[in-house]
Amino acid sequence: MSHVVIIGNGISGITAARHIRKKSKAKITVISKESKYFYSRTALMYIYMGHMTLRDTEPYEPWFWEKNNIDLMLDTVNSIDAANSKVFLKKQGEIAYDQLIIAAGSASNKFGWPGQDLKGVQGLYNYQDLLSMEKDTPGINRGVVVGGGLIGIEMVEMLLSRNIPTTFLVRDKFFWSAVIPKEEGKMIQEHILEHHVDLRMETELKEVLPDDDGRTRAIITSHGQEIPCQFVGLTTGVHPNIEFVKNSSIECNRGVLVNEYFETNVPNIYAIGDCAEFKTALPGRRKIEQVWYTGKMHGEVLAQTLTTHRSSYTPGVWFNSAKFFDIEYQTYGMILPQLPEDEGTFFWKDPKAHRCLRINYKKNDLNVVGFNFFGIRARHSVCEDWILNKKSLKEVIELLPKANFDPEFFKPYEQDLVNHYNQHFAKNEKISLKAKKGWFS
Repeated sequence: MSHVVIIGNGISGITAARHIRKKSKAKITVISKESKYFYSRTALMYIYMGHMTLRDTEPYEPWFWEKNNIDLMLDTVNSIDAANSKVFLKKQGEIAYDQLIIAAGSASNKFGWPGQDLKGVQGLYNYQDLLSMEKDTPGINRGVVVGGGLIGIEMVEMLLSRNIPTTFLVRDKFFWSAVIPKEEGKMIQEHILEHHVDLRMETELKEVLPDDDGRTRAIITSHGQEIPCQFVGLTTGVHPNIEFVKNSSIECNRGVLVNEYFETNVPNIYAIGDCAEFKTALPGRRKIEQVWYTGKMHGEVLAQTLTTHRSSYTPGVWFNSAKFFDIEYQTYGMILPQLPEDEGTFFWKDPKAHRCLRINYKKNDLNVVGFNFFGIRARHSVCEDWILNKKSLKEVIELLPKANFDPEFFKPYEQDLVNHYNQHFAKNEKISLKAKKGWFS
C-alpha cells in the first residue's frame, strides 16, 4: 500500500486527500503547522466580527478524519529529501512517502519596512494571524491597514466592526487598480469613504515606530506623515509558501514549478494550490492561481491522476467573487484593468446606487469575452455559457434577465441597460428585452 503525504491542510490538500480516499486505500498523512482540522480561510473575518466560531468554519466533523483513515500531524516541515523520499519535521523527526503533494499555500508579503516585526504588526492569512489580531486589537485607539486588495478591505471591515477608527493606505491612484478598471475602482473608493474610513490613496508605508515595550505606536507614511496607531495590518499581497522547498532538488520560481498535471521535475512529487506555479500559463489564466475554487479543482484533478488516470488541469472560464463592505462583486472571463486593443467595452453604472456592469467583447465580431458585476448577482452558469458559446453583445443585453440572480425585492436594472445600449451602441436597430427573470429555456 502506497503512502501519500500531503503538506498543508487548506482547500487544495484536503480536497486531494478526500478524493484519493474515495478511490484508493492508500495510507494518507496530512501535515500542517497551522491547525489540526481543515477550516475555511475566507471565513476568518467573520470569526473576528462575531458572526461565526472556528468550529462553524470547519466543514467536516472531527471524527471525519479517523473514519476515512486520514492521519493528521500537527507539525512544521523543515525540509524535503527528494532523493530518499523523506520529509523532515520540526518535532516528529522524519516521515517517508511514496507520493508527496506540496499544498502549503501562501504567506503574507513583507517588504523590509523598519519596524515590520514589532508587536501589533501582522498580515492576515491563517488562524494564527487571527489569534494575534484578537490579542493585539482590544482597547486600541486606531488601526492602520496597508495594501489595497481584498484582504486589506476585509481587515478594515473587521476593525470597524469593533468601532476601531482605521486608516487605510493604498499606493495606487484608484482602488484595486491591478485588477479592475478605473470606473469600478473609483466606485469602491466612494463606498469605502461612506464607511468613515480614513482612506489615503497614493500613499505607502515608510516605517513603523515602536513604543518602549516594543510594540507599534505610530507609522510614518511615504509623504512623511506620522499617524499614531497601535495596530498595523500588512495586506500587500501574498507569496507561495515554499521556503522549506528551496533547498531541495525540486524546481522553484516564485512557486513550485509544475506542468498541467501538477507534476514537478521530481517523479512522485506534486504541487497544488497557492504554492504551485505553472511553467506555462494556461490560456486565459495566470501562472499562479491563488483562489479558493481553483485550489479545490487542483486537488480533484491530482487525485484522479494518483488513483485512476493521468488527468490534466482544464479549468474553463475564469471566475471570481468577493465583497467590498456592502457591494458584492462577481467576474466571469478575463476583464483586465486596461482594455486590450482588440476589445471593446460596454459599461453602465446606476446613477442612484453603487451598482455597475461591464461587458467586454471582441471588436471584430462583437462576441462577449468577460463580465464585471458590482452590486448585481448574476448566475455563473448563464454567463459562462454566453462566453463559451460566443454570444454577441446585442444578444446578451437582450437576454440579461436570464442571468439575474438578485432577490425578487431588488430593483430590476435590465431595462436601464437596454436603454444605455440603444443610446450608445445600437446603430440601425434598437433592441428590447427578450427574456424574463428566471427563464432558462
